[in-house]
Amino acid sequence: MTLLNRILESTAQAVAQRREQVPLDELEARLHGRGADRPFAEALARPGLSVIAEFKRRSPSAGEIRPGATVAEVVDCYQRGGAAALSILTEEAHFGGSLEDLVATRGASGLPILRKDFIIDYYQLVESAVAGADAILLIAAALEREQLCSLYSEAITLDLDVLVEVHDQQELAAVLEAVDPELIGINNRDLRDFSVDVARTHQLLSDVPAGKTVVSESGLYEREQLDELERVGVDAVLIGESLLISPDPRLALEELTGGLHSDVD
Repeated sequence: MTLLNRILESTAQAVAQRREQVPLDELEARLHGRGADRPFAEALARPGLSVIAEFKRRSPSAGEIRPGATVAEVVDCYQRGGAAALSILTEEAHFGGSLEDLVATRGASGLPILRKDFIIDYYQLVESAVAGADAILLIAAALEREQLCSLYSEAITLDLDVLVEVHDQQELAAVLEAVDPELIGINNRDLRDFSVDVARTHQLLSDVPAGKTVVSESGLYEREQLDELERVGVDAVLIGESLLISPDPRLALEELTGGLHSDVD
């Protein structure tokens, strides 16, 4: 069993437990108190290469990241450092995340928020909207075609933007045929063995139709990498670990972005 399979198995169990604690109809009733929309897709369309800065507590490959940090402190650094949007990793068993981190982010920052998780069930879409997400991630490698189509359509109905993630040509072709998404994430990390190859973005980019917003994910930590991705037509990058392990996440982000969009103290 691959790591992805184990994560999906534990995710299904966790969703079932949460559904028992808070039934779907009760959760849906909470949608009425949802905050104002912060368009995620629009944030990635601004001039230049946009950075989606990620908060995660740990990972299977790196272990615990930035012990003792609070999500509010980190996302404030990201906002002041020039991030266009935020990604909050909420998977608990393998990444130490939670929906509470998403709620805390919503209260600490005005930037649009992507809930990054292994979403396999409509219940997760509703709790994403209730907790304050503006967008959700759907991972092609984790979903059958019917699941992908259903979750994509349901997310749009809930007014959630959808970043659909692929990591090879077969997945990209299947996703374009199934849902033809506006936002396409190219993950440089293979979720089966967690190996990273930044060349994956360059290899797949030529197969992405014109007009799509492309996000390169994982393995990015140098300004030169971002300059090259912008040169070839990538619209945004998702960066987390290299920012989180730096002594000053704001400064690290400013060095990557050139400080073009950073807030003034």
